Amino acid sequence: MHSFDDIIGQKTIVDHLKKAIADNRPSHAYIFCGEEGSGKKLLANRFAAGLMCDGAPDERPCGSCIPCIQTSSGNHPDIIYVTHEKKNITVGDIRTQVVQDVAIKPYSGRFKVYIIDDADRMNEEAQNALLKTLEEPPEYAVILLLAKNTGSFLQTILSRCVMLRFIPLDNNTIKDYLIKRLEIPDYFAKLCAAFSNGSIGKAVKYASSDQFSSARERALRIVKNIGRMSQADIVAELAQLNPSKAGDDALPFEDYLDLFGIWFHDVLIFKATSDANRVVFLNEISDIRSQASAMSYEQLSGIIEAIERTRQRLNANVYFDVAVELLLIKLKGK
Repeated sequence: MHSFDDIIGQKTIVDHLKKAIADNRPSHAYIFCGEEGSGKKLLANRFAAGLMCDGAPDERPCGSCIPCIQTSSGNHPDIIYVTHEKKNITVGDIRTQVVQDVAIKPYSGRFKVYIIDDADRMNEEAQNALLKTLEEPPEYAVILLLAKNTGSFLQTILSRCVMLRFIPLDNNTIKDYLIKRLEIPDYFAKLCAAFSNGSIGKAVKYASSDQFSSARERALRIVKNIGRMSQADIVAELAQLNPSKAGDDALPFEDYLDLFGIWFHDVLIFKATSDANRVVFLNEISDIRSQASAMSYEQLSGIIEAIERTRQRLNANVYFDVAVELLLIKLKGK
């Protein structure tokens, strides 16, 4: 689909952009701020398509006119995707792809749209170069800055842009979308939604990932058998998850920590409520019920806290083996 109809959530932002398209009066600069997978890039493309569309104002983008077809294929001459080869976006990137190019009038459209993904990676020189264009933009220029956060932006950049913040979606909305669009089982959709932290893009990625399915099975094997496994067996299992040994296509160890955390949160919730409908790993309810009966509230809370501390230690560059050993002590209750 090429309209706004397939955008999930973000209604306030969608309504704002649709009105700008229908009125033919977009602002010259926007910041789309949200986590990875929140829909920033998809919505930026829809907005750009709507600005180029030849359809009726209240039906843009129509998806069938020549500008829409060009946009869909990534070949519209008046939509410029700013790229960068280095980790940061440099002043050279902005000067050559935006500042110099914006002086040239649109080739065929009413507007000329610049989409800068990872805009929060612009260094200060690049932002200052862009600022000159934001201060005196040509009437046809529309600049879309896509960013995970706004902390790195100069105040002068922020003051000249319309800020649109993408909010995380609730788990049920994501779950229903996955079931409808990807036709996956309810229990797996529920897990992917819980794992996504409100990001529908992440949820789709996990639902379509063989690596995630394998990680889920491995994580379940550990947590379900934690009481029966020896300390040496658990060490061996966790060692295989070491990012330096697991291979380039393996999931980060932090993702396994998330899976562990969801599991023990399920056990804690079930112990407190006996409500299976509140459990993410619903297909494993028998094991969850057994652990809920066998473990105390104090044990479960301690394990959940230990998982979070392990994440913090790894972020602080504590050696993997040390961080995992400390987690193991808590898992085994020693």
